[in-house]
Order: sequence, then C-alpha cells, then structure tokens
Amino acid sequence: MKNLKRIGALIVLMTFVISCACMKDKNTISGKVESVEFGKDGYTAKINTDKNEVYFATISIVNVGGPEHYKVLKQGDEVSLKGEFWKTDTEKHIKVKEIVSVK
Repeated sequence: MKNLKRIGALIVLMTFVISCACMKDKNTISGKVESVEFGKDGYTAKINTDKNEVYFATISIVNVGGPEHYKVLKQGDEVSLKGEFWKTDTEKHIKVKEIVSVK
C-alpha cells in the first residue's frame, strides 16, 4: 500500500515537471532578425522563425526588466525571445519579457 502511494506521488510529480517544461517552449520563439524599427519606448524587430513564421517582437527596457537586460538587436542576428503572444488578423506579435540569446 505504501509503495502504491509512493508510485502515485512520483507519477503526479513527473507529470507536473513535464507539463512545466512544455509550457516554457510555448512562450519562446527563435529565428533571424529581418528588420528593426525604432519607436518611442523601444523597438519592434521582425523575426523570421525556422518554420517561416513571421513575428513582430516588441522590445522595451521596461518589459525586459531594466537596462541591464535590454539589448538592441541588429538585422541578421539569430535570437531566442521569451514573452507574451498576441495576434491581429494578419500578424503574429510577441511582447518580449526576456531576450534569451543573441548570436
């Protein structure tokens, strides 16, 4: 009986860990910077992913957590970005919360 409870608890824990790991990937995109357009509080980078999806990434100092986390992307950079997604009728957008990597 004790072993059955332990196995059940282990299965629940593993399910939780796997579901959290999957959620991270849903909030992240990776791709190449096609263009950068500067605005008042930051800039918008057009990102073309490996799946040929185009995202408009809004990047500002406030949203990434301060100047120490803010980076200006350049055309041709390979990036990985984490944030909140939203769509218009014809475009996909991401409000960037973290610049994960820039190459």
